[in-house]
Amino acid sequence: MMDIQNNQACFVQLWLQLERTRQLLTRQCKRFCIRRILKSWFLAEANDDFIWEVCNLCDQAGWDELQAPSLYPRNHRELLRAIVAVKTGISFYRVDLKALDRAYSIAFPKSTPINVNKKKR
Repeated sequence: MMDIQNNQACFVQLWLQLERTRQLLTRQCKRFCIRRILKSWFLAEANDDFIWEVCNLCDQAGWDELQAPSLYPRNHRELLRAIVAVKTGISFYRVDLKALDRAYSIAFPKSTPINVNKKKR
């Protein structure tokens, strides 16, 4: 796994890695869930405390099946936000959401951008 940073370049790689992990787990007939994602990305570092911290931050259960990130990005955005926060030691609210959303559009150019309906000020 690469070095996790709070920037757009890293976020693009995380989105792409998330999709590759989904494809890998599907081929292995395994559930695409937070616990399996973290175990495959961080190996032994993904102990129960690490998984709990990520799940608690993104407000999702570790064994719940996730949809494809290219089709249902909001839960995945919160997951990546939590991973970045835990790995870098910064606050969940300090993760650069604008860069995370732009990275989604780069990683999945044929998908609708995450915040397409937000009002611009």
